[in-house]
Amino acid sequence: MNSNIALKAIDISKAYQLGEIGTGTISRDLERWWAKVRGKADPLAKIGEVNDRTKSANSEIIWSLKDINFEIEQGEAIGVIGPNGAGKSTLLKILSKITSPTTGKVVGRGRIASLLEIGTGFNPELTGRENIFLNGSILGMRKAETQRKLDEIVDFAGVAKYLDTPVKRYSSGMYVRLAFAVAAHLESEILLVDEVLAVGDAEFQAKCLGKMESVTKSQGRTILFVSHNMGSIGELCQKSILLNQGQLKRFDQTNLVIGEYLSSEFSEYPQWEKLNERYSSPFFDLLAFHLVDSNKTQNLTGVVKNDDVGGVYVKFDVKELHPNLCFGIALYTQQEQLLFWSYQTDKAQNEWVQPQLGTNEVIIWLPKRVLNEGVYKIKIIASLHFIKWIILPKEAPHINLQIVGGLSESPIWNDARPGTLAPVLDFERI
Repeated sequence: MNSNIALKAIDISKAYQLGEIGTGTISRDLERWWAKVRGKADPLAKIGEVNDRTKSANSEIIWSLKDINFEIEQGEAIGVIGPNGAGKSTLLKILSKITSPTTGKVVGRGRIASLLEIGTGFNPELTGRENIFLNGSILGMRKAETQRKLDEIVDFAGVAKYLDTPVKRYSSGMYVRLAFAVAAHLESEILLVDEVLAVGDAEFQAKCLGKMESVTKSQGRTILFVSHNMGSIGELCQKSILLNQGQLKRFDQTNLVIGEYLSSEFSEYPQWEKLNERYSSPFFDLLAFHLVDSNKTQNLTGVVKNDDVGGVYVKFDVKELHPNLCFGIALYTQQEQLLFWSYQTDKAQNEWVQPQLGTNEVIIWLPKRVLNEGVYKIKIIASLHFIKWIILPKEAPHINLQIVGGLSESPIWNDARPGTLAPVLDFERI
């Protein structure tokens, strides 16, 4: 193995038996055991099927992971994303050697610390102090090494007052604080973190992300981080792994992987019609809206190039004219971060699209060469300005907009760039 490779997965697969433990017959169990002793593939796993949680199983064998291959270099922070049931936690359990793969193998270099679920590696009857030393010994550290880190761990976790209290009396938040502090500060070369940080408060989550970023950059430690928070993944990880139904769909730059994941998760394009049944007011009824291309034809995929034109078609009824009536769109990232609002009243008054009594059809054109590659949410908003909301942004229906390549015509840089925005600006020599 290359000296710079920290973890390597070679044809990892993991099969599980549905229903009761065992195959139901001694002969089949012996057959599986004998195959394992000889290093052969599980004979019953050949008839397994992928782990699609949306469908009923036709086989007793389900592949939680299937033919996973990747290499992770030392000092990299790698995100692991995918829908529930994709195999993320199973992958981390195999990498941390909590469970073994059905086929394939993992080659690693260095000690592995893992934080996979609340209580992993902790004895609830022992105190916080005792559990710190227990975890240190599990990682192969001497008592003196753990003692050197003790004050740092306790300070980071903020549990000094409860250090000599059995951890079974800790709240879930305190438990996670101490568990993460132990995993992050003890001197392992590889750190595996599952979604447990979601239990902590916002301040602690930010503190954990800062610590993980610090240990990768300053200490050269390798991190695998499972999370459903795309903002955290994007902030910490340069590369990410996308899993779906136990298969590795992509291992690439994080922004590209997140874009593919979100576009597949939200690929069912909404057809918003008859919205007046829900979004109705004495002044304004929203009837329909969808994305259109530059020819004003409905865009059924929701995909627009960065350097192309896209628009939002809106159909609404005005039942009573009001001088403060305004409507527009709000654009959000997929993580619900607001990028901007825009109303029809933003320009000079002589350029306004004035609502008329009865049915109105309007296209709101999106700016070219502004948004970076990724998936965004477009929401319709409406209000009587300075008086009241008609459609609140947080309650508004949304459509998905996926921005893809075509950032510029540059021969040296035309791939995705960091950040939410990727404008192509004009440069002038003076």
